[in-house]
Amino acid sequence: MKDLADSGGMISAPGPSTYNLDQDVVVIVPTPSDEDQTQMLFIDAFLQNNRLDHVTQVMGYHPQYLECFLRTQHFMLRGDGPLPYDYRHYIAMIAAGRHQCSYLINLQKQEFLLQGGDPRWLRGLDHIPQKLRDLYEINKILAHRPWLINRSHIQKLTKGKDSWSLSEVVHAIIILVHFHSLSSFVFGCGINAEIDEESGHTFRPPSLSNEPVGIGSVGVGGGESGGGGGGSDSEVPSSPSPTASDLEGGVEILMQKMKSLSERTAAETTLEEMAKRFERVECQTVEISSGGELVLVPKADISCFIQDSGFTYQDFAKRGEVSDIPTFRVQDYSWDDHGFSLVNRLYNDVGTLLDEKFKTAYSLTYYTMGIRKHVDTTMFRRAIWNYIHCMFGIRHDDYDYGEVNQLLERDLKTYVKTVCCYPERTSKKSYHSVMRDFRHSEKVHVNLMMLEARMQAELLYALRAIMQHMT
Repeated sequence: MKDLADSGGMISAPGPSTYNLDQDVVVIVPTPSDEDQTQMLFIDAFLQNNRLDHVTQVMGYHPQYLECFLRTQHFMLRGDGPLPYDYRHYIAMIAAGRHQCSYLINLQKQEFLLQGGDPRWLRGLDHIPQKLRDLYEINKILAHRPWLINRSHIQKLTKGKDSWSLSEVVHAIIILVHFHSLSSFVFGCGINAEIDEESGHTFRPPSLSNEPVGIGSVGVGGGESGGGGGGSDSEVPSSPSPTASDLEGGVEILMQKMKSLSERTAAETTLEEMAKRFERVECQTVEISSGGELVLVPKADISCFIQDSGFTYQDFAKRGEVSDIPTFRVQDYSWDDHGFSLVNRLYNDVGTLLDEKFKTAYSLTYYTMGIRKHVDTTMFRRAIWNYIHCMFGIRHDDYDYGEVNQLLERDLKTYVKTVCCYPERTSKKSYHSVMRDFRHSEKVHVNLMMLEARMQAELLYALRAIMQHMT
């Protein structure tokens, strides 16, 4: 570094997010009223981790959520719990590996070694204890098709020579689903590599490329060079002209739709009609392509942590077919009535932390939408959350899924599906093509909801399987 400086060269480091075109400094400062709280959270995070990572900085737009997130992540990785500390960080690595998220894998590698982890394990899955290898099947299923998990997977882990206790299984599952969904956030927000990583700084501007994230040239999460993430600046004109799609998804149009929905007469909708509306959204989701038919080959430096990379998300509802697996109905098994108590019983206190994080992400609002103030965003937030659950085969019987089609235009549905199901394919172009009138902080807010809704969906399937195993 000194030699480069002496020679007159300039080392540039990108900000935390490659998708935020307005960032002039690395540390993001939120609204003035939240600044003190955010700065204190940043200080605490730095003291705990010896760094202020880019995920924390981007989440800093929303300090109320960030506080819950940091407290929960610290507890599962460093707090009291049944799993050894090196196991926790290795499980985090294999979870991030399912989406080829180099950003998280590299951070967790460092933590693994700091906790006294065996460096030989970093050679790959063939060099770890059998007990950890046995976890990989559940890791793969939860990351891509959580509806396939059942009691037999839990039984397999809890029997035999290298068996897991139920408390260990719950701890491991929480780490897995946390890092699956955090991978979605990393790619969805275009998180850049840390400055001390190979692609975290550059001696010249990153090369321009139109390739989607993860394919090779730019590197949010899976990035390789230049610290970029998910496409290039060339994909986003500095002064884009509005298109028909922009007008469709504009704030004014969205607010009109929410107002219209809120003024509907309270006519009784039959249960049959409610079910049909859910199935309609399910079927339309199948028709939305996110490029999932293409299989990305993992990069050499992370491929050792990945098995069966061709196993990816498949639509829960297949076009023209009757599913062998019934829809997961929240009225039969919910987080509030079932999952929360089961988690707290097997892994003390973590249920309370998760519950607070879920509720904060779901209910968080500043009553703004773009430049408009005093806006009730409840309908929009609920549509995002329930649409994600729908993609994973989960139905809320008391929700009218007709609202999803009213409030989420096709481009936004495509973005949500990509971030939740194939996050490594998210591009800068897709990020900037949706919610055009939203501020960057509001798009981060939407990504936080995607993170939590996806995590809750995975967790519901896993906890139901554990409950079935116990009964």
